[in-house]
Amino acid sequence: MDLQLKGKVAIVTGGSKGIGKAIAEALLKEGAKVIISARNTDEVEDAAATLRLDGYDVTAVQADMSIKSDLEQLVAATLHRYGRIDILVNNAGTIDTIAPINEISLGQWRYIFEVNFFGVVELTNLVIPVMLKEKGGRIINISSENAVQPDRMMAHYNATKAALNNYSKTLSMAYGKDNILVNTVSPAFIRTPLLDDMLDKIAKEANTTREEATRTFLKENRPYQVLGRAGQMEETAGIVAFLASEQASFITGAVFRVDGGSVGTV
Repeated sequence: MDLQLKGKVAIVTGGSKGIGKAIAEALLKEGAKVIISARNTDEVEDAAATLRLDGYDVTAVQADMSIKSDLEQLVAATLHRYGRIDILVNNAGTIDTIAPINEISLGQWRYIFEVNFFGVVELTNLVIPVMLKEKGGRIINISSENAVQPDRMMAHYNATKAALNNYSKTLSMAYGKDNILVNTVSPAFIRTPLLDDMLDKIAKEANTTREEATRTFLKENRPYQVLGRAGQMEETAGIVAFLASEQASFITGAVFRVDGGSVGTV
């Protein structure tokens, strides 16, 4: 399927590793030009260098989602290099703390909202005028199953993703008439380095294999996850690339779950 992304310009936040890097690579494979951003300068530069080895047109920009001037520089750098922004993938985020709700401080609540939600709003506000001038664009926000199926140990993270889902729908209603299509992708239990580390820790503590640790974790914590395995990063990246394309020109305001059936509701 030709996604008709050749020559399109995309920003992917949190693009130095994990799902973000996989999304950047999926867009690059379809011919897009991609700016990847992340907080850590060395990590984002290394990721861009790796992707360039395959001949892709990719640029690294250091940007912290909680710092407005960083986001302004990200947009300015994109426009300086490519002159346009066709696709914005708001992927950057953090879990920050895993703890019972009464042990999460107000400062931790404020920080995670700055990164996971207010940073998205800030960057989107900077990109929308560019897309209006270009008479269209695609915005894809990366959420989580936690938005609709909260985890009792991540109350503040749950809340940021619920807010992101609501914001995405509102944004789609506000700018659909301008051909700016906004959708949300909600991955869960995706095989990232972070998940592998967690499963390896569980396996070590139980003196078992990662595969058995995976089965045990899913049985105890994700009873509706019917596929019984971790998802691959490419499985999330693929739906993002599709939503960024002309093949998805009649889709906006939707949430796409990439979770193996993990959410136990329709």
